[in-house]
Amino acid sequence: MGTDLVVALRCRDVVVTTARDAGLLQHSDAEQLAFATNTASVLYTFNVGDFCRIHTQWARAGREHSGIILAQQQRYSIGEQARRILLIRAVLTGAAMRNRTEFLANWG
Repeated sequence: MGTDLVVALRCRDVVVTTARDAGLLQHSDAEQLAFATNTASVLYTFNVGDFCRIHTQWARAGREHSGIILAQQQRYSIGEQARRILLIRAVLTGAAMRNRTEFLANWG
């Protein structure tokens, strides 16, 4: 997640932890999702293919996660990403996001 988006969300009182903040840059995608789950956080990523696959694998294995928001990289401005993330946050509770993937494109 880019610094500008992090700042934009934090200015709107959204708690944001980046992979860099958590020391997870060199960890696998599954480890990053496990960290997000352990901290009851929704994971936001541009890595659509890998996280769709991981979501499916976890569902088949009966593993749960706190939710994933997927976006295509360089498709939306920082402001548009923030607006759509805030919309998702306003509509879907943490409980509603559990084991769910949401595509940023569906929240226009």
